[in-house]
Amino acid sequence: MSLLTNVMDHSLDDGYAEAAARKKAAGDSGMPKTLRAKLGLAAGLVLAALVVTLGAAQARVAAPVVAKEREELVDRIDRETETADKLEDSVDELRADVSARQREALRNSGGSADSDLAGILSGAVAVHGPGVKLVVNDAKEAATGGDGDPRETSGFSDTGRVRDRDMQRVVNGLWESGAEAVSINGQRLTALSAIRAAGDAILVDNKPLVPPYTVLAVGDGQRLSTRFQNSADGLYLNALQESYGIRTGISVEDDLRLPAAPSVTVRTAQPSVEKSEKGTS
Repeated sequence: MSLLTNVMDHSLDDGYAEAAARKKAAGDSGMPKTLRAKLGLAAGLVLAALVVTLGAAQARVAAPVVAKEREELVDRIDRETETADKLEDSVDELRADVSARQREALRNSGGSADSDLAGILSGAVAVHGPGVKLVVNDAKEAATGGDGDPRETSGFSDTGRVRDRDMQRVVNGLWESGAEAVSINGQRLTALSAIRAAGDAILVDNKPLVPPYTVLAVGDGQRLSTRFQNSADGLYLNALQESYGIRTGISVEDDLRLPAAPSVTVRTAQPSVEKSEKGTS
């Protein structure tokens, strides 16, 4: 307590107090004494005030110009954005028209069973029928983050995240088990579809998907379900569930509806030649 009392009673060091008393007795106020020093101080103050005044005036004059330029820039951005949106809409319309013409060509190319099958297998036409619904989702720990971000681990192979190669095996397993048409989260797959990873996202034909991943496969429902679950890819999915907590569920459905692929690119084609009757020699 004595130390605290001493600090409170003598907050200013004795040396500082003595120096202040001497300065006060000498009449030294800290202001310049000579005329030259006073004029220099006054000139400095005037110059500082002038600089501040000129800066404020310049800012006030430039403010409307800056605001006008900003408004013009915003208007230009809006116009260019609107133009880009119109061009994008035009591209989408043209792409849809091309896809529709391709589907129509496949549908009306003789009306044969081979043409109908080609349209279904290529994804050029929408399909519906019995099949299986398979839902694949990340593990609960991965969805909530667990002790940390599971995607920070190299490859995140043991994190409970569904990876692109997992979905590749699921889709290939369904095709091999007899699926006639497959879609993931409403996006139809074709023979040219690619399932890839970009960072933490799974892409299907360059379009990102978010879990849960709902896979619809048209085919003989019960047979397709049994064959897939007993296949190497079905067992692989089951191992993911047991080892890493990947959540899966499969069910047989009476009627599934899959849309046509948004764009089907024809790489090679040849005219269909009807078989001519054999002539007699």
